[in-house]
Amino acid sequence: MDNLNETIQLMMNHRTIRAFEDKTLSDEQVKTLVQAAQMAPTSSHRQVYSIIGITDPEVKKELREISGQPYVEANGHLFVFVADHYRHSQLEGFDAEVMTQTFETTEGFVVGVVDAALAAQSLNLAAESLGLGACFLGSLRNDIKRVSELLQLPPYTMPVFGLAVGYPTDEGSQKERLPMDVVYHENTYETEGLKEKIAEYDENIRAYYQSRDENKKDANWTNIILKSLQRKYRYDVDDYVKSQGFLKQ
Repeated sequence: MDNLNETIQLMMNHRTIRAFEDKTLSDEQVKTLVQAAQMAPTSSHRQVYSIIGITDPEVKKELREISGQPYVEANGHLFVFVADHYRHSQLEGFDAEVMTQTFETTEGFVVGVVDAALAAQSLNLAAESLGLGACFLGSLRNDIKRVSELLQLPPYTMPVFGLAVGYPTDEGSQKERLPMDVVYHENTYETEGLKEKIAEYDENIRAYYQSRDENKKDANWTNIILKSLQRKYRYDVDDYVKSQGFLKQ
């Protein structure tokens, strides 16, 4: 595609970065990134999320142990995005008997998670525009209760994921995405030809893995997805979420 503006070029060049220089982001950089995140769309202006910056080395170390990923500790700054209805429960005039029911519904939970995700992606894009790299960290949910304890989260909150940001030590690699006509549908969901399109995509992904200089493997997208769906883990997330006041109705 020719003649793309700088914003779209930046988005098209996205890569996950998992190795960072030993260089901390400045307070001004962190402020800029958080302010950019705050301008993300939000449901009914509720802003159902909070962002926790982790600067305590001991907390970062424990979060790394929970995640099993070194870049959770070794980065320029670590952000944790939290679905947050607690703030609303503290508003003057809040009617707990009536209004907590909104938090406890599936819809209330979804709104918090979506708001957090939108803010995080805005922060990620802002970071990349500054020449920084980033990696989303769903692995913090490996022990979601312990993460909640470390961050001293109140009721009606949930740590959704982390985002490690910093100065990249390499460019990273870009994995081809699914064909657009598998993802984008017009008016109705199109099922015809899906398996054939995925089979073709599988060949492209296999070629990608076999062409890598490091960590080569004989695998395709279908292999990887099926393997991930067979893994039984994070079953405690459901109990934790309910204990925090979500998904009760």
